[in-house]
Amino acid sequence: MTKENISTYFQGLQDDICKALESADGKATFHEDNWQREGGGGGRSRVIQGGNVIEKGGVMFSAVWGDLHEKMLASMGLTEKVDFFATGVSIVIHPNSPKVPIIHMNVRYFQMSNGTYWFGGGIDLTPHYVVEEDAVWFHQYLKKVCDEHDETYYPKFKTWADDYFFNTHRNETRGIGGIFFDYQKPHENRNKEDLFAFVKSVGEAFAPIYTHFMNKNKDLPFTETEKTFQMLRRGRYVEFNLVHDRGTKFGLETNGRTESILMSMPPMAQWVYDYKAEKDSEEAKTLGLLRKGINWV
Repeated sequence: MTKENISTYFQGLQDDICKALESADGKATFHEDNWQREGGGGGRSRVIQGGNVIEKGGVMFSAVWGDLHEKMLASMGLTEKVDFFATGVSIVIHPNSPKVPIIHMNVRYFQMSNGTYWFGGGIDLTPHYVVEEDAVWFHQYLKKVCDEHDETYYPKFKTWADDYFFNTHRNETRGIGGIFFDYQKPHENRNKEDLFAFVKSVGEAFAPIYTHFMNKNKDLPFTETEKTFQMLRRGRYVEFNLVHDRGTKFGLETNGRTESILMSMPPMAQWVYDYKAEKDSEEAKTLGLLRKGINWV
């Protein structure tokens, strides 16, 4: 298995996911923007906007290479220059309805000319309103995906997601978590093919998971109060991505492609000074569930 094989697979995954989302939305289609990276490589940025269900979403593929940036060399404790190759698919979807959740997925592969390589990725869900039935279904689905490869994956990667997708400045999780993993390398019990098979299973779980929520919740009625709360929840999403997300921060600091990096931002969001949810309201219930360590399965 070569880096080219992995990259080609990710391109096909992007194609499959885009087709599934267009079909489930029933109106909007993806616009493709092909771009080249000055230092080597490029990508296909695909954005969908103004749909029946999806207000704005992106399914991004990239395969880039070249000299490893000094910031990343320093973060790895490396002193000698090395070349890198990185490829992956990254997705964020912002729906029209406050009853349909925001979703994020990323699957990626990274290797260096010194022989080091690893896989990373994950899926996490950010409902505007936490519906416990939906949270249980989502986590059960991810646990099944993980258990087919290694029964230690789900508890380990679920905890990793809780810890990573956390707005420390508000002491709340971004959503209901999911799974998150990084720096996954071969060891005595798993080889490169095993790791790639798991990453493929995670990537291929995205379309059935999100189209389930699109179809289940898209026609549910909502109020102006719920729409306002959606804008506030989007604001918290923006806060995480700009303040805490490693990928966003690294991309902007190293002169990455700004349009692709900021694809994850919602088209509209809102911040209300010193917002307080009404006691015993659905808004208060959701805010009370934005915490680590909830065992959904």
